[in-house]
Amino acid sequence: MFQQAEYHQALRHFQDAINTDPKDPDGYYNLAATYHRLGVLENRQSDLDTAENYYHQCLDKDENHRECYRGLAVLLVEQGRSDDAYRLIEGWVEQRPDSADAKIELARLCEEHKCQSDAKDHLIDALKIDPDNPRALAALGKIREEMGDPAQALEDYQRSLEGDRFQMQVASRASALRSKMGPKLWSTAPDSGTRLVDRETPPLR
Repeated sequence: MFQQAEYHQALRHFQDAINTDPKDPDGYYNLAATYHRLGVLENRQSDLDTAENYYHQCLDKDENHRECYRGLAVLLVEQGRSDDAYRLIEGWVEQRPDSADAKIELARLCEEHKCQSDAKDHLIDALKIDPDNPRALAALGKIREEMGDPAQALEDYQRSLEGDRFQMQVASRASALRSKMGPKLWSTAPDSGTRLVDRETPPLR
């Protein structure tokens, strides 16, 4: 129902899911995401307030729910509450220093606010925890490409695709870089482990 934009029917089914299993965090997340979508589409603050409440209920059930942190951070930014969004994600990083996902979301928030250098640092920290994380590698590749390091960006994209080959946008970027750089340039790019150590000392999702 959600995917078909039948949001009111989706709400009813997600509410039924919560009634069936009140401890399942995904039910609260799905309700939050649906109210969030409705609030944006219909410009209704009451739906956005309800969405925020359900996002928090989801986090009460699962303090490491990646999608929920992302959804809530987006909602806060949309409402002009970027400082609250940063506090939310920074609190997650502090609470779970072993979570690559937390650092990836903090990097995404920094990138959206045009702080590419900070975003890059957070992604490198994420990869120290999970060296083959496809999301972190794809995001790092994008930042490096934008910062003028196409050879390393291409290598990051290729490593990301090795972990998850069903990333069409990443595959498209990698293909475009190969065409732009030419085979002699990209085929001789240094290996990732060496670049990571040389660049910022330990390795890196």
